[in-house]
Amino acid sequence: MKGQNSERGRADRQHALCGVNHVTEALSAGRRKIEELLVAEGASHKRVRDLVGLARARKIPVRRVPRAALDREVGGSNHQGVIARVAAARYADADDLLDSIGAMVGTGATPLVVVLDGVEDPRNFGAILRTAECAGVHGIFVPERRAVGLTDTVARAAAGALEHVPVARAGNLVRLIEQLKERNVWCIGATADTSTVYTGWDWKQPAAIVLGGEGAGLHRLVRERCDALVSIPLLGHGQSLNVSVAAGIILFEALRQRGTS
Repeated sequence: MKGQNSERGRADRQHALCGVNHVTEALSAGRRKIEELLVAEGASHKRVRDLVGLARARKIPVRRVPRAALDREVGGSNHQGVIARVAAARYADADDLLDSIGAMVGTGATPLVVVLDGVEDPRNFGAILRTAECAGVHGIFVPERRAVGLTDTVARAAAGALEHVPVARAGNLVRLIEQLKERNVWCIGATADTSTVYTGWDWKQPAAIVLGGEGAGLHRLVRERCDALVSIPLLGHGQSLNVSVAAGIILFEALRQRGTS
């Protein structure tokens, strides 16, 4: 496991830009797919403030983290308190994806969507992407913050699925769920503590499967906004399934009900 983590860290460092000048130039040029700006806690001199303002103007999430976290991110490179994470693929526009999903409702192509509430492990995210592509999912939504993005590790685990499944970031998942509902898409949350089994839901309807992150599961407000909650029965001593496994089970139940055609 330690070797795998080290390998993952080296791979993802290839998609990180370090230093105020380097990051400023990348943001100004606009050619890089900047996913997130990480700024050391306490770094507040003018050049950093200007860089943060530029990132926000470009609608790039900015997150304050301990300086030690930046050191780990780039393996000791001189980051000057600033790191920009570069996505391995371009995100879809959330509004455009919502509109395309809404346009499918009532047609022969009934939408099937995945919403991830805080998945942080890149291999889990990549596995979900791969499964979603195989199941014919029309789009995946992830939160802008406190979730893994489209890193190189995610792209490798997805095994090419990123070329076929649009992924969009949402600033507020609660609002996103409301927007899906407005487009007549049912939002179904997966959780362990409900008596409704996933096979009992009618997945032939337009549906968004809402899956929680590792450990924490669905956040309270996200859970409350879902139209219904479903569970996967467990017979062993484990309390829950890996989120990528749960995604596969539910997605292919939806595919079974809809028919493979």
